[in-house]
Amino acid sequence: MFSFFTTTEANDALPGVIKKFENALAKKNEVSKLEEQLQISFSTTNSFEEYVTLKQNLNSAITKFYESLEILENTGVVVKSIEQGLLDFPSKRFDEEVWLCWKYGETEIKFWHEKDSGFMGRKPVEVSDESLI
Repeated sequence: MFSFFTTTEANDALPGVIKKFENALAKKNEVSKLEEQLQISFSTTNSFEEYVTLKQNLNSAITKFYESLEILENTGVVVKSIEQGLLDFPSKRFDEEVWLCWKYGETEIKFWHEKDSGFMGRKPVEVSDESLI
């Protein structure tokens, strides 16, 4: 279900979101590892059996990765980049829809940006900023 986050709500949700993000990141890394193994197998072996088994493992890993993304985004966040560790929480600033943004490694939500500005347009959340719902 969609909802807007206040800064407090986003920070309260963050520990669970981080765990789900780390799970998705681990699944993404597994996909990358299997893709690499598949490429090596394709160029170095004549065994269809090995290739087909690796391909099936890759397909399964991709499915698990997308399932982990779905679980993560069901918390209400939007994944902007798994590789860069960027997530956004929908919020409002006065009547304008904005994003509260988080980067992997940060321990709390400290920044927001307008819908179309992205990470480079991040602005600090003021401690007393009551304009963010």
